[in-house]
Amino acid sequence: MKALATAGALLLTGLLSACSILPAGETLSVYLLPSNLPVRAADVPRENWSLRVNRPQSSQLLDSPRIAVLPDGDLISAYQGARWSDRAPALFRDRLIGAFLDDGRIGAVSSDDSRLQADLELSSDLRAFQSEYRNGRPEVHILLDARLVQAGNQRILASRRFEVRHIANDTAVPSVVKTFGAANDQLSQQVIDWVVEQGRRNAPGSGKP
Repeated sequence: MKALATAGALLLTGLLSACSILPAGETLSVYLLPSNLPVRAADVPRENWSLRVNRPQSSQLLDSPRIAVLPDGDLISAYQGARWSDRAPALFRDRLIGAFLDDGRIGAVSSDDSRLQADLELSSDLRAFQSEYRNGRPEVHILLDARLVQAGNQRILASRRFEVRHIANDTAVPSVVKTFGAANDQLSQQVIDWVVEQGRRNAPGSGKP
C-alpha cells in the first residue's frame, strides 16, 4: 500500500479522451496523492469495533480529477496538463482508508463502495482541497467537516472541523503535489486520532460509558 503512495507522475502520451482540452501533442501528467505516514507495529492493540469511511461530499468544482488552484482571490482554476489519479473526494477517501490501515488501531476498515456492515461510519464534507496563492506562493488548503455516525440508526455521535494549510517550496506542479501529500498526511493523522478517541467512547462493545 505504501508503494502506491509515491509521488511520481504517470505520463499518458497518446490515449487522451476525445473530450480533452489539451493541445495536440501535450503530455498529461497524472499524479497519485503522496503519503509518508508511518506504519505502526503489527502488535499494536486494536479496537473491537469496525469503521466504514464514506466518500466525502463536495462541490462540483472539487468533485473532479483536476488539481484545483486559486491563483488570485476567489478566482478558481486548475493546473494545466495535470490531473489527480481520481476525483478529489474519492482520492481523499482512499488515502484516508490507507492511513487508517497503516495506523492499525482499527483493524476492520472499509469503504462505502464495498457496502460492508460496520459499527461506525465516517461521513464528511470536503470543503477545500486546493492550492491558493498568497504573496506569490502556492499554499495547499484542505478543509474537512467530519461526522462520526452510528451505522445502525445514523445518529451523529461526534462532529469536528479539520483544517490544514501548507506552503509549497515553489510553484512547480510536482512541488505542489508533494505539499498536498504533506498537508493531507497531517489532516489524516488528526482525523484518525479523533475517530479512535470518539470510537472508544461511543462504539458498540467499546466498554466505555
